[in-house]
Amino acid sequence: MEWGAFPRRSSEGYNNVIMIARNLESPSVSEMCAHVKHLGYATSGRIRLYGEEFEVVSDPFPEDDGIAVHVKTKHDSTVRVLKLPATVVQSVKGRGGKAA
Repeated sequence: MEWGAFPRRSSEGYNNVIMIARNLESPSVSEMCAHVKHLGYATSGRIRLYGEEFEVVSDPFPEDDGIAVHVKTKHDSTVRVLKLPATVVQSVKGRGGKAA
């Protein structure tokens, strides 16, 4: 086999190993929820998202492929599920299991 005969396959394998190793270091869902809670997304907290202020009435929990909290607003006391922005979830995932 010649050097460089299959550069893509070699590169793909290398990248695949890196991705697998990174995924092994990702925090668990419970660790991610705990860290999100420490960011202020916890019961009795107030957050401002999507141009609206919410009162958080639950601790963070897994929802679909992200994290969510139960919330209500000043104008509507109906409790609803608010999925947290992907940027919040990604910042927690990037901490690699160091959730407090």
